[in-house]
Amino acid sequence: MKKIIALLSLAVLAFAIGLAKAEIGEMRVPLGAGGFGFLPLHMMKHHGLIEKKAAEAGLKLTVNWSNVGGPAVMNDALLSGSADFISAGPPAFLVLWDKTKGNAGVKGVAAMSSMPMYLNTHAAHLRTLDDIHEDEKIAVTAVKVSIPAIVMQMYARKKYGAADTFKYDKYTISMQHPDGVVALLTANKQIAAHYASPPFHQRERKEPNIRTVMTSDDVMGGATTFTMISTTTKFHDENPKAYAAFVAALKHSFEMIRADKKAAAQVLLESMGGKGWTVEELADMLNDPQIRYTTKPENVMKYATFMHEIGSLKNEPASIKELFFADTDLTGGN
Repeated sequence: MKKIIALLSLAVLAFAIGLAKAEIGEMRVPLGAGGFGFLPLHMMKHHGLIEKKAAEAGLKLTVNWSNVGGPAVMNDALLSGSADFISAGPPAFLVLWDKTKGNAGVKGVAAMSSMPMYLNTHAAHLRTLDDIHEDEKIAVTAVKVSIPAIVMQMYARKKYGAADTFKYDKYTISMQHPDGVVALLTANKQIAAHYASPPFHQRERKEPNIRTVMTSDDVMGGATTFTMISTTTKFHDENPKAYAAFVAALKHSFEMIRADKKAAAQVLLESMGGKGWTVEELADMLNDPQIRYTTKPENVMKYATFMHEIGSLKNEPASIKELFFADTDLTGGN
């Protein structure tokens, strides 16, 4: 009887260990706000790259792609457990890293893209950001936590001093990029400007009455990460094969974009409903040296330092390594 009980105990223990080591069978990934910054995700979806990389590692995995975009919504999705990986700009990521430090432990998986954002306007009087009127709004993907929101705070702080850091916050309004394009093309009286990313920027600039007032690179002093991937420490630790499959698929998507820009442009066009551009136009935009796909973070620490200085972050990371998982290759990143 003692032997039987001992064997049963071992069996139960082995079963429990097996459950503990079992990885997810379904991965949930929101597709983001759209445009070139999220193209790798659409490539991964279109070609089933995550599933293929997982299968190579002996893991049967399906991927549930959801049409969720905007940094605030993405952050909520990850914290609520309705997403396993999310993509957003560095400011939104930093807010989430700060908020979950010591609990959920959200960290960076990898950078995904680097490219500028462009403040475009149809308003004849708007020659600089300082010219905006009290009754006008600037469309951004999210107030407070988006790249444009932080960039405008940086601009205000440098020009007017610390007391006026949040000078332009009251002018911002949350709006998805396609809606921002429509607002500008229809000369919406309330929406005077839109902080756009490629290819929405290029679509707006086709119109003769639309001008670019400033870019994020102007304020940041060079190229910066536009979109990056993050997840929770729990997911990273409990799903090593699924995690590795995602990273491998991300890198593979970069290779595919570089190898055949026309095919990548076709995937992007389909993701945007097949309207507004031609494949040739989008492929030509992908040749712009300012549009790059890389896992290396660029100027993320500049955001972190600034956001800590103004009180948007309670915690200040000591280095870029503190923001990413230990197994992330950060060679040359900052």
